[in-house]
Amino acid sequence: MVTPPGVFDSDLVFEIPRIPASAGALVFDRAGRLLVLKPTYKSGWTIPGGQMEDNGETPWEACRREVREESGLVVDSGRLVCVDFLRPRPDRPGGMRFLFDCGALDDEAFAGIVLQEDEISEHRLEEMASALELLSGPLRRRVGACVGATNTVYLEDGRRVATVAD
Repeated sequence: MVTPPGVFDSDLVFEIPRIPASAGALVFDRAGRLLVLKPTYKSGWTIPGGQMEDNGETPWEACRREVREESGLVVDSGRLVCVDFLRPRPDRPGGMRFLFDCGALDDEAFAGIVLQEDEISEHRLEEMASALELLSGPLRRRVGACVGATNTVYLEDGRRVATVAD
């Protein structure tokens, strides 16, 4: 039986698509070096950040929470520098990545770093060129595209989209 237009069929079930989202932070010292972290659960290095909670957490709230959880650092201000859409692949779900520039913290803040031991094994402050060598794939491209940008950058799989202006 076909439901006539304008009539609601209570047996129909609509599934709203779910797109994973995460938020990351660019945190610098006063010398301009970037904080990078060595995760215990994957190879390579990363920046502070992680998945947004499904309880209504915003990208900025997720960014601040993840920085605090992974490093013990508190970031009070930031600027959205990038939105990156990663297409799903067989080995990863894809999703939206938000990146915030959280500015420079003083030496006292970095002296108080407390790593989340089950997720992070070590940290470094690296000059940007060295940091980019440590980061991999879309994250390297995302960070590289955003450093020094004056506007928010839109990326897909870590790459600029020619038809979208900054």
